[in-house]
Amino acid sequence: MTETMKDMVLLVTGAASGIGRAVAREAVAQGVRRLFVTDRNQAGLAALARDLDAGVQVEQGVADLANPAAPSRVVAAARAAFGRVDSLVNAAGVTTRASFADGTSEVFDSVFAVNARAPFLLMQEVIADMKARGAGGTIVNIQSINAHCGAPDLAIYSASKGALQTLTKNAAHAHLRDGIRVNGVNLGWVLTEVEHDMQANILGGGEDWAARAGARLPLGRLVSAQEAARVTVHLLSPASFPMTGVNVDLEQSVTGAPCESVPPGT
Repeated sequence: MTETMKDMVLLVTGAASGIGRAVAREAVAQGVRRLFVTDRNQAGLAALARDLDAGVQVEQGVADLANPAAPSRVVAAARAAFGRVDSLVNAAGVTTRASFADGTSEVFDSVFAVNARAPFLLMQEVIADMKARGAGGTIVNIQSINAHCGAPDLAIYSASKGALQTLTKNAAHAHLRDGIRVNGVNLGWVLTEVEHDMQANILGGGEDWAARAGARLPLGRLVSAQEAARVTVHLLSPASFPMTGVNVDLEQSVTGAPCESVPPGT
């Protein structure tokens, strides 16, 4: 447990499953005791709340971040529950496949609405709250290694994560003197429930896809959601001070280095 995080009020989006849920759990393990979690999956939020330590104050807010009005409502609910927001993790996202060959304007708008517009509006609201109180804070955006380019069938998704990467740096630069640190994590291939459903069912890879895919990687497996969460919570914590405007590549390769092959779906 990190004593310096016990007074933090943390807002986590996409918290019903995957990276968001892992971040919420890791934050609690590191000392956070006041947590506002949001997702469109009410059952998943309720399950998370039941799993956390009894001493943790957890407030839940069901929201679909594709709705442009949702971010302001989420932050308002967090402030109503705890009086302020000290830290934000933008973990909600969609991974809709679309390439230049089959992408549509509708898919483009729907992906950007959740992956870029919603984090922007959430950051806008949280930064305004921090500045109004004359307080600093921390924000971590869950991004993707695909922001550097991406596979052909991830053209729109990759562009949305590239936009979020730029917004991360822009917010960090704009609010240096406000004491607000903003960083991002460019995730590589991480084993989550959503990724399992995509690979096993939607893309037809079968139930053993992760074992087969992981065998080709340096670790012999995919990165876990828990490992991604540890990096994220470190960036939230005072231990990472004064890092800001940093986009950490969390992948089993070094960006720019030659490689023999790129696993599909990364």
